[in-house]
Amino acid sequence: MNTRLLLVGCGKMGSAMLEGWLAQGLVASNVYIVEQTEAAEKLQTSYGINGITDVKDVPKDFSPQVVLFAVKPQVLPDVIDAYKPLARAETVFLSVAAGKTIEFFASHLGENARIVRAMPNTPAAVSRGMTVMCPTENVSIAQCNMCETLLKTVGLVSWVEDESLMDAVTALSGSGPAYIFHLVEAMAQAGETAGLPAEQAMLLARQTVVGAGFLLDSSEETAETLRQNVTSPGGTTAAALNVLMDQKSGLPELMTRAVEAARKRSVELAG
Repeated sequence: MNTRLLLVGCGKMGSAMLEGWLAQGLVASNVYIVEQTEAAEKLQTSYGINGITDVKDVPKDFSPQVVLFAVKPQVLPDVIDAYKPLARAETVFLSVAAGKTIEFFASHLGENARIVRAMPNTPAAVSRGMTVMCPTENVSIAQCNMCETLLKTVGLVSWVEDESLMDAVTALSGSGPAYIFHLVEAMAQAGETAGLPAEQAMLLARQTVVGAGFLLDSSEETAETLRQNVTSPGGTTAAALNVLMDQKSGLPELMTRAVEAARKRSVELAG
């Protein structure tokens, strides 16, 4: 990849993405990192990345094709205005800062700025992420493809045109890993209640979720089919699923309420 990239922030997410890009052939000399963290310094030493502490230090002859904001959302308002001079037709601003709307970026970078808002989730740190992106109308197809190529290094990518759907995206995939982690906690607790030692119950719950996820990822069958394959009529799994799939108190109803609560909170935070 020969993309000229300005990476703003090199924490866990930024480092994970950068490692992926470099592994796939991104030219190190085409990358500038604005943040002298330990991770950035390590990458600078290992790969020849250009580490700087201020956007003003970007050389005048370096015109980034992508400016990627990977800083924490609460930090962004304090730093974003410095990047307005980079708003030009050949540059797209790509943000993975949760909760920051396109309107927020346009208010700081200018109405003509080309902006792509992205919502990744934490499994991106191990290249198993799910990222959903939403572009402004003036982002070209080539720029969309460039952004997709960059984010595919840390997992799968999907697009929405209606930005209001990003609240549902945040509620489902953005917050979703926490739901799975809590599922493991709940399964382990249930195992303890059934008589298993705590450490063994956690081992069984954790590996069951990891294994099921790997099976789902490697199989061409749907989640529904895989569930049915494990469920013998009148067996133990069917007995458990009768509880979990209850229409009034089961997992579908509970998950619907949980995702809707997260979606509403996302709307509130964006406002």
